[in-house]
Amino acid sequence: MYKNISILTDIQVAQLHDLYQYAWWAKERALDDIYQMLKNTDYIFGICEWDSEKLIAFARVLSDRTYRAIVFDVIVADDYRHQGLGALLIEQIVSHPDLSQVECIQLFCLTEMIPFYEKFGFVRAEQSLLVRQRLIPS
Repeated sequence: MYKNISILTDIQVAQLHDLYQYAWWAKERALDDIYQMLKNTDYIFGICEWDSEKLIAFARVLSDRTYRAIVFDVIVADDYRHQGLGALLIEQIVSHPDLSQVECIQLFCLTEMIPFYEKFGFVRAEQSLLVRQRLIPS
């Protein structure tokens, strides 16, 4: 059995850091930076085991609550994939009272994940994506 959470304990933040180690897009994230990220995130969606409170799925959203929201970091622990937890996270996001009426919810995903997100009403955007990234010294 699982429960939904919107605030992470210090132990769960460490567990999120561990989850990130298996994601190509997040494995370089430092624990201190994750704390800063969470502090500045508008909405946190977590799923943890009922008894142990171990974090097993996570997503976050930044939003102006009117026009735009963007979903970040949708991740499910390997041992818990294909159990509907990713779908549960996305359903919680799109049905959240503050987000359900937002004009446009955006997310970025790998091509193979597009069919998954289309089930929730996401469609391919016809716009160009421009990115400005800060170079991190090696």
